[in-house]
Parts: sequence; structure tokens; C-alpha cells
Amino acid sequence: MGIESNFIWFDGEMVPFADAKVHVLSHTLHYGLGVFEGIRAYRQTGGGGGVFSLNEHIRRLEDSARMCRMELSWTREQLVGACLETLKANEMEEAYIRPIVFFGAGEMGLGARNNKVHVAVAVWNWGRYLGEEGIRNGIRVQCSTFTRHHVNSNLQRAKVIGHYVNSILARYEATENGYDEAIMLDGHGYVAEGTGENLFVARDGVVKTPPVVNILGGITRRTAIDILRHENIPVQEMNFGRDALYVGDEVFLTGTAAEVTPVREVDKRKVGTGKPGDITKRVQEIYGAGVRGDVDWLKSRITTY
Repeated sequence: MGIESNFIWFDGEMVPFADAKVHVLSHTLHYGLGVFEGIRAYRQTGGGGGVFSLNEHIRRLEDSARMCRMELSWTREQLVGACLETLKANEMEEAYIRPIVFFGAGEMGLGARNNKVHVAVAVWNWGRYLGEEGIRNGIRVQCSTFTRHHVNSNLQRAKVIGHYVNSILARYEATENGYDEAIMLDGHGYVAEGTGENLFVARDGVVKTPPVVNILGGITRRTAIDILRHENIPVQEMNFGRDALYVGDEVFLTGTAAEVTPVREVDKRKVGTGKPGDITKRVQEIYGAGVRGDVDWLKSRITTY
């Protein structure tokens, strides 16, 4: 599925897709200092489109830019509006939304401080990130030989472009070894997250997930925790090793792109029965209904357009 659309919002203007270009000497292209978000719009049951957790995503974009000392010229309200305008311009009720903040051309070198900060918003149709089969029956994962960044080696709470080199290499390794995704361990050997998703493991009716210390504080992760607690399913934020995945009854990944994806195998070890478990399916069901406006207590998180 391609990423083409009719228009991209670029520094305040709606630009035809083919004209949304950057210079080859853009600073972010060379050094990776830039930030972005991944957001989804869903067709609402009553008609029209709705963006789930839009304000939370744009707030995190602002936070990421602030941590990276990138000064935005646009307010949160303007960036929220840019996302909605881009969806409308492309006549999309269901889409993936990618706001990105990057340094343009000008000075070169690691000490450059005066390059212009650009902001763009693109939208495209993006189906199941880890595949329809994965959503239904679960995916196979391996614990990567690549280690998640140490908590003090980078800004772990920021969604920084350059951070994802680590994830890309881990994903390459996993898929070349015949798996669908990789699980990253941190510098102490504890489970951190997937290459682009947060992780949950259930055993005896209790769900555990790594704390937001050296992982990205996922917005879908927070929604999954809220769903679990709303369903009176105990959930604990705590460190654990990969052996907890081997003996877990259920494992699932969460992310805006991945949504709620079950895991059926870890390092050639079957998870539980080898099929999505009841807790995973319940979270999937409520999340899938909630983003489309069918769960009353989640409706306040949807921005309709």
C-alpha cells in the first residue's frame, strides 16, 4: 500500500504531494535530529472521520521538540488544525497521519544552531502494520541482539528520528531470521519494547508492562492500561526479564500503527495456547470499537471532522 496522497501540509501551506520536497543538505537528513508522531484517523460509526488521541499526540510532538531544543513556530491548536486540514484536503475519513519536525538546509556540522525548523503533516492509507494475519492469529517475535538505548544515552521520552536506526536494525535482523518483529531488551537485560510498539505480558490473570523509564511512553499503551483497569484486570508497570515472556499466558504489543497485536511465539517458544488469549482479545475488541466512537468512556479522546 503506497503513501501517496493529493496534498501535504508544509510550513502552513497545503502543497501538492509531488511538490513537498526538502533539500539534500537538510540538517536532519544528515544527523537525524528531528521528531515526529504517528496518529490514526478512523471512520466513525455514525459517519465522518475521527482522530484518536490527537491532542495527546501533538502534545508529545511539542514535548519531543522541546527536549531536542527545536523551537516550533506553530501552537498546539494550529498543529491540531493542520492534521485535520490535511485529512479534509485529501478527503480521507480513515488514514495514518505523520507530523514531522526537522531542520532544513543552512549550516552543516553537529554544532549548527541556526537552521530553519520545518513542520510538515502527511496522511496516507495504512492497513495493519503487522498484517491482518498477525492481528487475527498473532505474530512470531524474537528477542533482538540489539539493545534498547540506555536511559541516559538519549532522550527516551522523545520520539526522535535518529532513535529508530536501532529499531530498524533490530527489525531487519528479526525478519531475516524468519520472525515478524523483534523485542528489544534494555542495557540491564530487562524487556523494553518492540521496535515500534510497547509490550504487555499476562500470567494468571495479571498483566505486566515495562515502566516508562527507558521506553517511549506510548499513547496506545496508556489506552490499553486504561482499558485493562476499566475491565478490572490487574495491570502492573514493572521490570521483568525475557523469561517472563516464555512462561506468559498471553503477550501482546500496542502502538498507534500496530494497534493491539497478539504475539503467539517468542524465541521459538509458543505463548500460552499459541492463539490470542481472552485478555488480548478483550483489549483488541474495546480498542477497535473505541477508536470508532462505539465506547462511551473513550469518546472524549476522539476529535471528529
